[in-house]
Amino acid sequence: MAGAPARYLVFFQYFGTRYSGVMETKSDQALVGVQNYLEKAAEQLKPSAPIKFHISSRTDSGVHALANAAHLDIQRAPGRAPFTGPQLLHGLNHFLKPEPIRILSAQRVSSTFHARFCALSRTYIYRLLLGCAHRSQIPVFEQDLCWAPPGGPLDVPAMRAAAQLLLGTHDFSTFRSPHPEAAAQSPVRTLQLLQLQPGHGLLGQHHLHRGLEFWEVKVKSKSFLYRQVRRMVGALVAVGQGRMAPGQLQQLLELRDPRALPPHATAPPEGLFLHSVEYSQADLALPCTPAEEELCGLS
Repeated sequence: MAGAPARYLVFFQYFGTRYSGVMETKSDQALVGVQNYLEKAAEQLKPSAPIKFHISSRTDSGVHALANAAHLDIQRAPGRAPFTGPQLLHGLNHFLKPEPIRILSAQRVSSTFHARFCALSRTYIYRLLLGCAHRSQIPVFEQDLCWAPPGGPLDVPAMRAAAQLLLGTHDFSTFRSPHPEAAAQSPVRTLQLLQLQPGHGLLGQHHLHRGLEFWEVKVKSKSFLYRQVRRMVGALVAVGQGRMAPGQLQQLLELRDPRALPPHATAPPEGLFLHSVEYSQADLALPCTPAEEELCGLS
């Protein structure tokens, strides 16, 4: 008789341009989800039951992840030991080639662990490139990895002042997607961090791109509404361009109406990166077996 399946937490990254998003989609679409490729790779490990990735954080088409997270249960044939973390890491990465998806780590966790509901917080970074008069001036190594807003320099102090107005617990209805499905979620969220900081270009130390300047918007919360980060970044850029005063951002927040933010104010997906998903060490701890408890003198 087969034993209980082993549960694992995996952290993984991906270049999101070629996918419909992270979530699974029908395989006959032109673009499919990252989850499709993760589960296809897992099938090659010869489990005795289908493997489902339960993903922590949803990302849209064109959005990237430096480290997303998921849990999965793997049932092996009777007599076969559970995979170790390193075995699962190397096995999945082998079968993910040549997709721009990589497993960063894999570890056993408790059967009660849930990658989505156990997450303490999620951190996103949005990369801005300033100094491009036209999209054609974006360095080739930065294509699809940043947003170059049109116009001149941004008023960074004004953007930082506006960002302070969004910190804390608020009803973020104005900054969620106007899509009807988004209305099913509670709009109240708590922003633990929202800061604008200088960024760096890829390979910038080897070739200086004259007049180009990178900035990053870093935002952290336990969870976000659909499109919330991109809509907040779009509004902050509007402040930086002088099209909106910082105080108007407060007024938009108080309106609690997703239609109050113009559709064109949403920042495009290519500049957005899921930076990290954080868990408590207590949730990641794997309970001892009765034999281990006896060995450690815990029973």
